[in-house]
Amino acid sequence: MTELRQRCQQVLDGNWTVGERDGVPFAYTRPSPGRYRWQWYWDSCFAAIAWRHFDPARSRAELQTLLAAARPDGFIGHTIFWEHPVGGPRALYYNVIDHDDPMTSTIQPPALAFAWSMAIGDPALEPGIVAHHAAVSAQRDLEGDGLLWILQPDESGLDASPQFDPIWRHQAQGLPGFVELVRGNRARRFQIEAVRADGDPVVCEVLTNVLHGLSRLALGLPSITPALVARLYDEPSGLFLPAVAPAIEARIPVTWAALAPLALPDLPEHIGRRLVEYLFDEQRFWTAVPAPAVALDEPSFSLREHFGGLRRYWRGPTWVNSAWLLWRGVVRLGYEQQAATLARAITETVLREGLREFYDPHDGRGMGAEQFAWSALALEMSDPSNAGGGLPASRSASSAQERA
Repeated sequence: MTELRQRCQQVLDGNWTVGERDGVPFAYTRPSPGRYRWQWYWDSCFAAIAWRHFDPARSRAELQTLLAAARPDGFIGHTIFWEHPVGGPRALYYNVIDHDDPMTSTIQPPALAFAWSMAIGDPALEPGIVAHHAAVSAQRDLEGDGLLWILQPDESGLDASPQFDPIWRHQAQGLPGFVELVRGNRARRFQIEAVRADGDPVVCEVLTNVLHGLSRLALGLPSITPALVARLYDEPSGLFLPAVAPAIEARIPVTWAALAPLALPDLPEHIGRRLVEYLFDEQRFWTAVPAPAVALDEPSFSLREHFGGLRRYWRGPTWVNSAWLLWRGVVRLGYEQQAATLARAITETVLREGLREFYDPHDGRGMGAEQFAWSALALEMSDPSNAGGGLPASRSASSAQERA
């Protein structure tokens, strides 16, 4: 563990950047200095959680930098361009309205309050965090039940996940038609109500709402877990699947997002135990390095990083952040042996291969970007007592269920 800590700290230190834009200071962890130099919303949330093992002051600075980017209404985009605006070919498919926008006009899973609670303290005491999460709910809770909806696949953080293939089809991320999707949403200024009014797809996605739910619990707000179960839990299969409007008839492929509610501390136990049946199935998710982004028995499972020259992420390899979220649920449900197996597989793989963006679920081969910051979350899995982090004792699972 000493060597793992050293490796993680080395990467976090090497990815740390500070500066100033228009009189506003910034300090954040680049996801990967060679490939991802800007500040990505959920990357910073995960990096802040990892920084707590070394320098809590940097955890605070990381998340305060996100808050410094917020619009007056509390909105924070999924990518912030602190050093210079997006340009070149990327301007075609980045979610900006004008070429000099300081950040994108789309979201990522709203994990800020959850990350703050794990790394720093009570997010309910921070007006900027309260305002941010209130803004996300006001803009994306389309049905009034507390659940959020997204207008593009990348807003989930899961980019080209096969779960989106039957929804956006030729416009799914990583396909040439994605540029067309961005262009159309840019013309509507990325306003989800306008997208829905035009009859184009909007999605109530599982992982987005899991992190939204964790943040609400961290803020002391009523749990959305009952609403998540009511809308997205498929009783016949025992999995969580996205809701789509307009509705589609095509089958949604099974990805790790279907298991993501395991991370919710107030998920009903009988549902959690059905989810772990899938997770522990060696024909689906229980590989040498669990859990692959897509079930092994899905035709869309693939370890290819490029399709037609374009990167398509979240179609097969194992990611540390998803493994960590699932691990939290496995520990909570009392599966000590499986939790230890999962933790050991991740920590040994990260130690052997370095902090990579993702890993081959069969042999642990490092893939994607190198020196990838959020893979330092492997440290969280070194101690089962970390699995309950992020919620003060007064906001435990039982109290959340009572409020719900």
